[in-house]
Amino acid sequence: MNINQMMKQAQQMQERLQKQMAEMRVEATAGGGMVTVVINGAKQIQQLTIDPEVVSKDDVEMLQDLIIAAINDAHRKADEAMASQMGGMLGGLKIPGLNG
Repeated sequence: MNINQMMKQAQQMQERLQKQMAEMRVEATAGGGMVTVVINGAKQIQQLTIDPEVVSKDDVEMLQDLIIAAINDAHRKADEAMASQMGGMLGGLKIPGLNG
């Protein structure tokens, strides 16, 4: 295989990965489901749901903490999903910093 073929394959893999990232949806919750966030594979928030029971002007800090926890959990799940997909695309090839 020559370098041009390798570059073309790499570009095709990158395009497929970007499409998968845009289409992926990851959901995470915090506070027993009081805050739910849905992000795509590019870690852009697609949806944020807050249970009205957790909204209190006397405890805004708790609500902020729940939102942050849900977003961080969604980011972690998206990273895991992408690593899994990339591992499948690469056929188990170990790349330092990418898949461990």
